[in-house]
Amino acid sequence: MAPSSVVVTMENTKNISLVEVNDLDSPAFRDKNKAANPKRFTKVLLLKAQRTLGCIPKTFASVKKRIALSDEEPKYRGKLYRFIRAFLAISVVALCIEIFAYFNKWELNLVNPWEVQSILQWTYMAWISFRADYIAPSLSKLTTFCIVLFLIQSIDRLVLCLGCFWMKFRKIKPIINEDASDLEDGSYCPMVLVQIPMCNEKEVFAQSIGAVCQLDWPKDRFLVQVLDDSDDEVLQQMIKNECLSWKEKGVNIIYRHRFIRTGYKAGNLKSAMTCDYVQDYEFVAIFDADFQPNPDFLKLTVPHFKGKPDVGLVQARWTFVNQDENLLTRLQNINLCFHFEVEQQVNGHYLNFFGFNGTAGVWRIKALEESGGWLERTTVEDMDIAVRAHLYGWKFIYVNDVRALCELPESYEAYKKQQHRWHSGPMQLFRLCLPTILTSKISVWKKANMIFLFFLLRKLVLPFYSFTLFCIILPLTMFIPEAQLPAWVICYVPIVMSILNILPAPKSFPFLMPYLLFENTMSVTKFNAMVSGLFQLGSAYEWVVTKKTGRSSESDLLAFAEEESKKMNEEKISRRLSESGLELYGKLKEHEQEIPKKKKANKIYRKELALAFLLLTAAARSLLSAQGIHFYYLLFQGLTFLIVGLDLIGEQVS
Repeated sequence: MAPSSVVVTMENTKNISLVEVNDLDSPAFRDKNKAANPKRFTKVLLLKAQRTLGCIPKTFASVKKRIALSDEEPKYRGKLYRFIRAFLAISVVALCIEIFAYFNKWELNLVNPWEVQSILQWTYMAWISFRADYIAPSLSKLTTFCIVLFLIQSIDRLVLCLGCFWMKFRKIKPIINEDASDLEDGSYCPMVLVQIPMCNEKEVFAQSIGAVCQLDWPKDRFLVQVLDDSDDEVLQQMIKNECLSWKEKGVNIIYRHRFIRTGYKAGNLKSAMTCDYVQDYEFVAIFDADFQPNPDFLKLTVPHFKGKPDVGLVQARWTFVNQDENLLTRLQNINLCFHFEVEQQVNGHYLNFFGFNGTAGVWRIKALEESGGWLERTTVEDMDIAVRAHLYGWKFIYVNDVRALCELPESYEAYKKQQHRWHSGPMQLFRLCLPTILTSKISVWKKANMIFLFFLLRKLVLPFYSFTLFCIILPLTMFIPEAQLPAWVICYVPIVMSILNILPAPKSFPFLMPYLLFENTMSVTKFNAMVSGLFQLGSAYEWVVTKKTGRSSESDLLAFAEEESKKMNEEKISRRLSESGLELYGKLKEHEQEIPKKKKANKIYRKELALAFLLLTAAARSLLSAQGIHFYYLLFQGLTFLIVGLDLIGEQVS
């Protein structure tokens, strides 16, 4: 066989068994390859184009099926939705007119008014003159105002990041007094009350109770309160049995159930603090039903109170069991990592104040009592008690190294309801607390920080300019080009801010652009919530328990694997598989089957869909003006709104 030969052996002997090619460098062979390669390349391109075109009908069919099977958002018929829909209709009409003028080559800035040939051309010319003289100046002023707010908020974020970098560089952390750091001899083990408020948390109640009951603290020095607001009797009995099983193991645990569920979580906690035995305890640790603290949680947090009588709260960080579950949870993880790593850590060190997160924190009971206790006046009872405690002079400590495992919302519906509550509640609280802040005895600097930074800039200005600038003004400037929005406002500064936001979660850098686009998409929800809370609209007082999937149960074994023996795990499993537990679980399933339930489906969100078509319409208009950055931003932002509006992000229901 020649040295330049190539042998190819095929398994299917019916077709080809051996191919021998001699003299590969011959002119005939090269000419044949030159003739064949372009043809093959063209065929490949045509094949890929055919497949791409074939996917388009399938995509439209999938979207059509999603719309047909989806549930409508129950409260989409609001003023904001009607405004966006009217804006969209006007934009579509304006786009049609602009396209007609473009193809007729109406360069009206170069045309003499006496040379206008038709009434339609004259009307279009009058419209251009009107928008340049009357609409553009007002829009330019609004644009400048929003850009100023945008820059102020960006500077605030940059200062927070610099503070965090400085703390990392100098290795600044909260310090525990030396006499409090040694807990082995039991000299400092104060009485601690641990509360677990829950409501219909059937997926996660067993894991949270189990984790709290295994806290490494003297059994006679802490008491667990399971505060159950569930309205299902079978579920109540299951939770009660879980508590009894831990009580038999020597854990001091009490099950409490309210027959009248007033005040939601705040009412539940307020009711629990009225028990007579609470006066025997010095501190109270609070965990939501999906949280699983490590056994050393109290040993790492409670000592921070030793020798610091003015410290009222020690807050730990959250970690997430399902942060990599889908794109939605990955984007949430970016936001919350920045919140804990930067915002709370910097504010805790330099200001001794931050908003209590409602869970994974330890309060000095005296601080709660002096601040007025839990109040039911807003949907953010955690922020409410933190603000009042700060006004009474109490200091807060944030410990970034102590972490509690929890769960992120996996569906967009659950996340949207959570964000609505988190952004409407602060505005309710601001209206109620403003007079108290102004008349309090704290320093002028602390008053200014609380009013202008904590409330106005981070809770009001941020959702206002995000929605107004990127969802209203930017599309308007496409149809009113006399009012320009600089490219650095649209592209460069937001990208820099997004990079700063993503630094605490470096593994999330591949999701930089989806994060930027999704944050702008969420601005409509946050703006709507902010307005409803500020003006006390009906949806501001809506409280919906964030849906849990029970994925924290998978992490339960992982969290305790290194510290718990196999025997303990076997006892835990055998206890859950006991006959009584299976019987109650069967009753719960039968009870669920008796209640007729609507078939679960992904929803469609009409505000997001209307904004999607609005931005895509503006993107089409920007093509006529050859605005590159504006076009690409509007295109991708519109597609992001479309994906979110069709509920294609997050958990998908088959």
